Amino acid sequence: MARLSAYFSLENAAGKHDAALLKRELDTLPGVTSVSVSGGGCLAVDYDTSGVRQEQILQKIQELGFHLRDGGE
Repeated sequence: MARLSAYFSLENAAGKHDAALLKRELDTLPGVTSVSVSGGGCLAVDYDTSGVRQEQILQKIQELGFHLRDGGE
């Protein structure tokens, strides 16, 4: 069981609505312990590897319609 942080740079996250959506949806993943989104589209996710993998977090972000900036992982 390891606690890790993943950082993503989103090209199309704009405002409080997107931040709230990302936080609400990513919090539903097992093992996610914290989600924060800056105004500039930087997303930080703290998680426990016994519950979720970084690839699953990325997949959820993409399913929600968000895209990473080039080199944004």
